[in-house]
Amino acid sequence: MSNIQYFGAVGDGKTDDTEALIHAIEQGDGHVRIPPGTYRITKTIEIDLTATGPFGMTGAAGATTIVMDGEGPAFRFIGTHGGTGDPGSRSEEVIHTERMPVLADMKITGSHEAADGVECIKTMQMVFRNLLITEVRHGIHLRERNRNVIITHCHIYFNTGVGVFLDGLNLHQINISDNHISYNRQGGIRVERSEIRNLQVTGNDIEYNNFRAHKAEEEPTAEIYIDTTAEGASVNEVTVASNTIQATNSAAGCNIRIIEARDESRPPGLWSITGNVIGSQEHNVHLTGCYGVVLSGNTIYSCTERNLWLEECSQITVGSNLFRRHTPSYGCGVLLTGSENVVINGCTFEDEAEGGQKSGYPLLEITKSQRITISGNQIINSIKDGVKLTDASQINLTGNTIVDTRPERLMTQPVGKYGNCEKIVETGQLDS
Repeated sequence: MSNIQYFGAVGDGKTDDTEALIHAIEQGDGHVRIPPGTYRITKTIEIDLTATGPFGMTGAAGATTIVMDGEGPAFRFIGTHGGTGDPGSRSEEVIHTERMPVLADMKITGSHEAADGVECIKTMQMVFRNLLITEVRHGIHLRERNRNVIITHCHIYFNTGVGVFLDGLNLHQINISDNHISYNRQGGIRVERSEIRNLQVTGNDIEYNNFRAHKAEEEPTAEIYIDTTAEGASVNEVTVASNTIQATNSAAGCNIRIIEARDESRPPGLWSITGNVIGSQEHNVHLTGCYGVVLSGNTIYSCTERNLWLEECSQITVGSNLFRRHTPSYGCGVLLTGSENVVINGCTFEDEAEGGQKSGYPLLEITKSQRITISGNQIINSIKDGVKLTDASQINLTGNTIVDTRPERLMTQPVGKYGNCEKIVETGQLDS
């Protein structure tokens, strides 16, 4: 174990401890220990895994603080892994020298406006554990290529950029679990220009990731934002499960925002969004161009526009979710536009607040869509139409309860049909 104080680090928050930390990494035994104290650094500490060999850096159970007083990440881990997660794709150097670098048990913060937390390039089995990353730009920034990343038991909190940023990245196998990712101005978890497989987001609290806490200019963002529209980008094999994903409303903001570009040679999809509590944004979940997604067992509440918007989507299953408005200042409801091959089954749609939602939207609206099955749902206290169909075809409504329980009766018909609606089948409905 290499204690950085043996290499001249002071830890008083004033002294520049950059060179002492570099010497401990270069001349130490592979486990760099940073005792209690506040260690100021002025340039990025690069950990070249080909030079260090098996490596870990740990603080003193949270009593250690690193202050980045310069531009760029406080730490940059650099490896050489160019293979996949398959054991046979690893080089001997990766197997024996570069595997499983660990960063744990410390606070990382910044005193420079362009300071970041940690950056990783071409690592294999990187582990982030028990970190507080706060008041930097991007918290954890994964670039170029990485494999088998674990981010667990971290607080990625109040940063001006993105909490966990997958940016221009080729990555298979990443687990983001049991973290607090909150109050990051440009989003909680953000994926852009990347090829990602096997992304697991489970058991986290991901909330309030927008401009408000920063008193900054309003800009669209999301707790989880995934954009695959860049050339060569794709995101498949994704689980978002058992998280609390909440926010405060912002213009064009979402809790979960996914924008996909179809590649018929390799269709997108293999997504599961399950068992989450999702609420309080302009749109809670907004999917554009998505294919092959299951949304099940979620509580999705309170929006200024829609709880769920499926836009130009296909092969979507929406099952056993609760869509609700629990406060008069917000709304609720689901919108499908330009979509096909969608099943909505066993869900509860309910406007619980008095007077009807200000938007005037029905609880379920389907426009310019086809081959939609709506079965076994409770649609309670909509406005005007329980279900509104516009230019829709091959719509099967079976066994739904569509009722208005309010004394003022704001719903005038269970199913409204507008424009060119064809092949609408209604069976076994119970209505007001």
